[in-house]
Amino acid sequence: MSGSSGPIQHGGNLARARALFPQAPEPWLDLSTGINPHSYLHSPVPATAFSRLPEPGEAERLKLLAAEAYGAPSLRHVAAGPGTQILLPIVARLVRSRSVAAILSPTYAEHARAARLAGYEVREVSDPGVLAEANLAVVVNPNNPTGRTIPKSDLLDLAAQMRSKGGLLVVDEAFHDVAGEGSVADAVDAGGLLVLRSFGKFYGMAGVRLGFAISHPDVIARVEEKLGPWAVSGPALHIANEALGDHAWKRDMRARLQKGAARLDALLAERGVPVTGGTSLFRYVQHSEAQAIFSALGRNGVLVRRFEERPMDLRIGLPGDDGWERLQRALEDLAL
Repeated sequence: MSGSSGPIQHGGNLARARALFPQAPEPWLDLSTGINPHSYLHSPVPATAFSRLPEPGEAERLKLLAAEAYGAPSLRHVAAGPGTQILLPIVARLVRSRSVAAILSPTYAEHARAARLAGYEVREVSDPGVLAEANLAVVVNPNNPTGRTIPKSDLLDLAAQMRSKGGLLVVDEAFHDVAGEGSVADAVDAGGLLVLRSFGKFYGMAGVRLGFAISHPDVIARVEEKLGPWAVSGPALHIANEALGDHAWKRDMRARLQKGAARLDALLAERGVPVTGGTSLFRYVQHSEAQAIFSALGRNGVLVRRFEERPMDLRIGLPGDDGWERLQRALEDLAL
């Protein structure tokens, strides 16, 4: 992967899709992001959430609910920010000695970019056994886009190794809400470990821009110092303070997404496209005709995620209830 620190292409870029497929029917069916198509139905956001600065008490309540939802020891172990993306460069600078960052790859490319900007020599590795050789180790778990998972016991062993030399293990659990178990957030008090959690993906509200860092309180204090006051907007506080406490919705949504993932697997298999990984929010495909699949879907106004550096790979998100028939029609255009 390139060492450039310039902009990275991600999913969800409909302007780019329209330029590639100018004759595609509108509106686009965007399956390129891995975001839940069934957004959380929150109560109306009060006007004061827009007209006033967020109240400190609401921010503290958010941290408490996040600690309970994600298994952190207490609210003092949680920092909330305007999206996990904003937290990456802050987290990358937490290690005192910044020499080598090892990132278990292939994965979300912004981790490598944030580490390079922080001054690390970045090594993107495929063997988890070499992560401990770095000062900063990054594991996305479950992984984006492959869905690979690393056992909790292995991650805790790695965190202990990083702690012993003043390093840091960052475990990005952006897609962990669908897994339910195996988070390492309950172990952050020992040190050497920081967990990232994303709100928008599971709750289907990426535009809210809300993410969390979970670590030892001393580390969290440093993160919050960099974020400054009012890091989370009033509307985001209102929505998340409802959603994070809604345990019935979370339970039912996990089951709904699992059914959707099985349905997508079956639909792809009918067209000769086997699924090789992913989570219940997105499916991962490795296929020799991946570019042809991308183009056939694109001509029909269906956008999936391709990876320029890995031309055999695709990530396909779940359609909403009104998108299944359109996806099926688009897949009929495949000639594999």
